Amino acid sequence: MSSPSVMPLFPLQAVLFPGGLLGLKVFEARYLDLVARSLREGSGFGIVCLQQGRETGTAAQGVKLERVGVVARLDEVDADGPGLLRVRGTGLERFRLAGTPVQQADGLWTCAVDEVAADALRAPGDAMQPTVQALGEAIRKLDEQGHQPFAEPYRFGDAGWVANRWCELLPVSLAAKQKLMELEDPVIRLSIVDGYLRDKQIIVG
Repeated sequence: MSSPSVMPLFPLQAVLFPGGLLGLKVFEARYLDLVARSLREGSGFGIVCLQQGRETGTAAQGVKLERVGVVARLDEVDADGPGLLRVRGTGLERFRLAGTPVQQADGLWTCAVDEVAADALRAPGDAMQPTVQALGEAIRKLDEQGHQPFAEPYRFGDAGWVANRWCELLPVSLAAKQKLMELEDPVIRLSIVDGYLRDKQIIVG
């Protein structure tokens, strides 16, 4: 078994899902340096949800991070002004913190991490087809409004992909999104989403 690798972390009040799109405005020196290093080395960094506290400035203020995050790959970086970058990226594999996060002298968080296995490719069952079709309809309506919230190709035959995209759309708490992201069985994740949609009568039948 390989030893955990140390990963730079970018705490956010958001949950990134594998396959999800990430948009950031970066202005703090520690994160400008992180973006520059990621571009130079072709490496990613870890997006973790803030469970507690605020994560601004170089001093931790009662910060507590979730234990599972997602590696972000940089796709585009544009300068939005002096000392301000607009970053777009994509969520890749999940990871689990393998130790206690450490804040470096410049304020950047790092931690040893273990990779979490990617979702197994599982097709949505027949009972889940209304949820799959409703996602396709939501994407169509958003596209008509000039929004493209998901990266193509759309994988409607992949239960994990469908569940993750719904999790990004649903107005549920960060804690709920985090628990859904952490679930290792994509069919169970999709089943929970399906139950929520039926309970809210977003889908029927």
